[in-house]
Amino acid sequence: MSPLRNRVDPLGELQAVAARGAWMGNRGILHDADKQIVRPWKLTAWLICRLEFNGRRRTVFSPGRYSELFFLDEATAFAAGHRPCGECRRERYREFKTAWLAANSTDDTEPSIKLIDRQLQAERVGPTRTKRTFEAEWPSLPDGTMIVVGGEPYLIWERRPWRWSFTGYTPTDLASGIADVLTPLSIVEVFRRGLVPQVHGSAIGR
Repeated sequence: MSPLRNRVDPLGELQAVAARGAWMGNRGILHDADKQIVRPWKLTAWLICRLEFNGRRRTVFSPGRYSELFFLDEATAFAAGHRPCGECRRERYREFKTAWLAANSTDDTEPSIKLIDRQLQAERVGPTRTKRTFEAEWPSLPDGTMIVVGGEPYLIWERRPWRWSFTGYTPTDLASGIADVLTPLSIVEVFRRGLVPQVHGSAIGR
């Protein structure tokens, strides 16, 4: 059986590959009765979920149920514009929201998660419904941030670039300079405040 088109790359695009990854995601119901993707998102709340939670069992791409997406790691999910689920990842959700509030100015002393989701939607999707990026000197970016150079995504980890793939990372060299940043700006600021995303073991020697 061919893999479903539900593996998410750092640009937020859905691909049909066999590798599943460490986390599941949710953007609403994206598939039709034939399990084909018919829209890139349904909701503005793009979530990072646990693969298993409270013994629940799901049949992937069931009719009328949200479309299960999968990520290599948390850094990939953040780059695509997702944030931790408030139900199955309650502790991480609270940690993220607290860090987001500290890192990003807002008129609200305690912004609702809907406000955060609206800002993330504006940062991750451009006017043509394609991935929105911003430019920065990549050596200045915090660990966990993802960039794209020459059409290839890279993770910044331990102050160096790692080429991304659906199965892991490969250390590489890039000339210092301006790069297009895939991770939404407000999440980059969260990383600067000390929140460290989970990354695949290939980037940390395991």
